[in-house]
Amino acid sequence: MKPRALLSWSSGKDCAWALHLLRQQAEVEVVGLVTTFNEAFHRVAMHGVRMELVEAQAAATGLPLWSIPLPWPCSNDIYEQRMRQVVERARAAGITVFAFGDLFLAEIRAYRERQLGGTGIGPIFPLWGTDADPPRLARTMIDAGLRATLACVDPKQLNPRFTGREFDQTLLTELPVEIDPCGERGEFHTFCHAGPMFDRPISIQVGEIVERDGFWFADLVRKPDSAETDLG
Repeated sequence: MKPRALLSWSSGKDCAWALHLLRQQAEVEVVGLVTTFNEAFHRVAMHGVRMELVEAQAAATGLPLWSIPLPWPCSNDIYEQRMRQVVERARAAGITVFAFGDLFLAEIRAYRERQLGGTGIGPIFPLWGTDADPPRLARTMIDAGLRATLACVDPKQLNPRFTGREFDQTLLTELPVEIDPCGERGEFHTFCHAGPMFDRPISIQVGEIVERDGFWFADLVRKPDSAETDLG
């Protein structure tokens, strides 16, 4: 029997690709997606994506969504307390693995390993590599049919004009050379709306683009179409 795993799910391209790889490798059975969201606004923490879009993603993966509400503002202590509750629930369900879509930031990996240390649940990082890998990874995702939209941009690192853009080959050619093409250092965050990890695309449209709390956000709205309705 394969180990049962949860996957940290931010709604972005990296966690979506991690799900695709985990299913291909078939060494663990992913049994749930874990998403933290701002309970005041019902949006994914940091990405600003509406929870209804994340619910549509979960439905398209065929996996249950473990949604974790966070207060606003949220201290690190409260965040860690809520995550400990997730770990306790996971252990009770016989889950022994927690997967993350991190790429190469060693301090983030070390933090996750510390938080899970001694819990009986081990972290895995299916996308892990070096800071030289993201250009190839980005092209691989796009070539495989992954589609995503930039939902959040940090203007201290990247021009806000990229907010709401599609994550595609054209975008990769236009990104400044100092920007990681997967946005691993927080330059941008995405919402993944199609790809081999889903059994249907999630039709969206870009709504209002606003600046809030020092970041630029594209308000992505679900746009049901006939194909999605027929599959859903």
